[in-house]
Amino acid sequence: MDNNMNFDPMTGQPVNQQPVYQQPVVDETVGVGEWMLTTLLCCIPIVNIVMMFVWSFSANTKPSKKNWARAALIWTAIVLVLYIIFIAVFGAAIASSIY
Repeated sequence: MDNNMNFDPMTGQPVNQQPVYQQPVVDETVGVGEWMLTTLLCCIPIVNIVMMFVWSFSANTKPSKKNWARAALIWTAIVLVLYIIFIAVFGAAIASSIY
């Protein structure tokens, strides 16, 4: 018997195997021009948040840009939470000193 063949455990007959095809390697790097456009769009208020969500959850976004957008959204959320805490603490301190 050929050691490279797989056999069906129920029938003992050889199982036909499909050839394994590898996907061609696609260049997934983000070019300088695309990063420049990304930076420009991130300078526009409201558009930046919307585009970060689009890049984070779109299936057509390159992996490096997707990871960057997700990291940027996480940092935005962290800064927003810290800002709210800062305003609440100092707002309460100022309000208590006035009254």
